[in-house]
Amino acid sequence: MAAPLLHTRLPGDAAASSSAVKKLGASRTGISNMRALENDFFNSPPRKTVRFGGTVTEVLLKYKKGETNDFELLKNQLLDPDIKRLPWLNRSQTVVEEYLAFLGNLVSAQTVFLRPCLSMIASHFVPPRVIIKEGDVDVSDSDDEDDNLPANFDTCHRALQIIARYVPSTPWFLMPILVEKFPFVRKSERTLECYVHNLLRISVYFPTLRHEILELIIEKLLKLDVNASRQGIEDAEETATQTCGGTDSTEGLFNMDEDEETEHETKAGPERLDQMVHPVAERLDILMSLVLSYMKDVCYVDGKVDNGKTKDLYRDLINIFDKLLLPTHASCHVQFFMFYLCSFKLGFAEAFLEHLWKKLQDPSNPAIIRQAAGNYIGSFLARAKFIPLITVKSCLDLLVNWLHIYLNNQDSGTKAFCDVALHGPFYSACQAVFYTFVFRHKQLLSGNLKEGLQYLQSLNFERIVMSQLNPLKICLPSVVNFFAAITNKYQLVFCYTIIERNNRQMLPVIRSTAGGDSVQICTNPLDTFFPFDPCVLKRSKKFIDPIYQVWEDMSAEELQEFKKPMKKDIVEDEDDDFLKGEVPQNDTVIGITPSSFDTHFRSPSSSVGSPPVLYMQPSPL
Repeated sequence: MAAPLLHTRLPGDAAASSSAVKKLGASRTGISNMRALENDFFNSPPRKTVRFGGTVTEVLLKYKKGETNDFELLKNQLLDPDIKRLPWLNRSQTVVEEYLAFLGNLVSAQTVFLRPCLSMIASHFVPPRVIIKEGDVDVSDSDDEDDNLPANFDTCHRALQIIARYVPSTPWFLMPILVEKFPFVRKSERTLECYVHNLLRISVYFPTLRHEILELIIEKLLKLDVNASRQGIEDAEETATQTCGGTDSTEGLFNMDEDEETEHETKAGPERLDQMVHPVAERLDILMSLVLSYMKDVCYVDGKVDNGKTKDLYRDLINIFDKLLLPTHASCHVQFFMFYLCSFKLGFAEAFLEHLWKKLQDPSNPAIIRQAAGNYIGSFLARAKFIPLITVKSCLDLLVNWLHIYLNNQDSGTKAFCDVALHGPFYSACQAVFYTFVFRHKQLLSGNLKEGLQYLQSLNFERIVMSQLNPLKICLPSVVNFFAAITNKYQLVFCYTIIERNNRQMLPVIRSTAGGDSVQICTNPLDTFFPFDPCVLKRSKKFIDPIYQVWEDMSAEELQEFKKPMKKDIVEDEDDDFLKGEVPQNDTVIGITPSSFDTHFRSPSSSVGSPPVLYMQPSPL
């Protein structure tokens, strides 16, 4: 007879039991019922110990003497439904509705049950596990692809909203539970996708949690991102392509069911085209595309950008960017959420650039943050197709003027020498200017060539390049060589003499390892990376490609044209292969350090934490 009290499952039974217990002590009949209840507990193994200490027998004896406090606590414990294990989602609609009403009544009457209820609901935000056992061994453990899964998620969100109507502080209690329940990043793609999808749904009807939810999601994405380098993803895709190609050619000799095989491949084709071979990249791609879709749904109303909603989302994301993205070195893809958001309207792109500019020029910020801000400015100006030329010019004016002011303060002082530790933000700003110029020089010179050249001459690149701080020695060789070639063609500044001198001073360091001696030269003392290098995630690329400026290939004729100064009054159509490192140089110029072009423009893992011992202090000139 104790079982109905200890394992209450139905709301009606709980209410009936509660009503019966409340009448104890009201009359002699109540005392008799109490004695019957006492006997039931005595005969029900194992004997219960209540949460607050003591046995059931002791509590009942106190109740006989008139001490009712412990009995009330015992009564709550006995009526505690096993809400965590009750399979209520896959029941009939009547049972589900009754259970939702029961949850509302439960948390309103006894708020002590709020956390268990919220935890139970959050546990249903991922697909259930299907475990097949043979004896005591798990032979299969996979996601349950239940057709009712979307409907179950809808019911869980209804449950949260019902509870929030009874307990307004529900969001405050819910967020720590959502953090705790977040699946490990190595869980299956389906599990992560379902949980992130449900988190984003919660942010819609609990807007006070949106900032914390987005921060949680982006933090998890960042953990995936730093474990999936761009080079690693590309290598995995290339290996898979070669393997599939070899397999298809071999199997084709023995394929007896060509029609059936072809039909099967056609059905699976679109899914396979979007699938990433790299397992971590596959998880990252799915979640990134989910976040980008969410951003568009939030900001667009009836096909148009809603300024108010986009501003609110921008404020949340820029704070998350400062906290998580800006201090993280060499992340490859997560930062594209800012790139995508800024494409919605020019005002947000300009606000983002202004925010980065303030970070760069503020001396109170750590040098590493200022340098990262410079990297973001250069990469954003170069790659964002939606930024007009007038905005590019305004940013170049700000950066170049700041560089000249910096030189005014440093060029004649005791620190007027090439040193990354002393002048890191300066070199980062120089590289942002050079990188932007390389990508945008055709636009800057299009239309009226004379006016374009006058504008570029007004920037006075020569003073920056010829300064004692020697930025050409610190910036990436690939950037330096393209900058030198283009400025030489248009006779803006001649950089090759300085490049030759820097090459002679770039002394190699011999390191002995278990595999033998190796000669190394530091070609990236700034630990530079370009945050908006091409996105290689297949699903996310669909969002980014329409607004992304790719580097164009350079024809053989244009390569020859770059080898001599410009003599024509028209601007040639230049198509460069910047990412492949085909750097045009003057025939008499000594080649820059080998293996420095292709690798550093892909944000390689080797650029992370370059050993400072490799950087040699330049000898006095």
